[in-house]
Amino acid sequence: MSLDNLKAYQLAEELELAVHIITKQFPSDEKYRSVDQLRRSSSSVSNNIAEAYAKFHYKEKIRGFYIAKGEAEETKRNIIRCGKKDFFDKAIAIDIEKKYTLLLCLISGYISFLRSKSQDK
Repeated sequence: MSLDNLKAYQLAEELELAVHIITKQFPSDEKYRSVDQLRRSSSSVSNNIAEAYAKFHYKEKIRGFYIAKGEAEETKRNIIRCGKKDFFDKAIAIDIEKKYTLLLCLISGYISFLRSKSQDK
C-alpha cells in the first residue's frame, strides 16, 4: 500500500486544497492572521501524515499521526470560527467541519491499526 492509497491522506490533501481556495475570499486584513494560520495548519495535517507514514518504527509513526490529528483539530476549530465571523458561507464551513471530523476519525482508526500491528511483533 502506498501513501496515495491511504484514505486519511487523500482527505487531508483534499481539505488542504479546499482551505486554500476558501481563504482566498477572506478579508484582506486577515491575510496574516486567519489565512496564514489556516493554510499552515491544513498543510501540516497532510505533511505530518506523509512524514509519519514514511517512518520505520511504529512509535514514531503513531507520534506523527497524533501530531497530524492535533493540526486537523486546530484547522477544524479555526474553520468554525471563521464561518461564524462570516468570512465565507456557513454551509461551506459546516461541510468542511464535517470532513475534518471524518478525517479525525480516519486518523484515529489508523493509529489503532498501527498500535495493533506494533503489538503483533
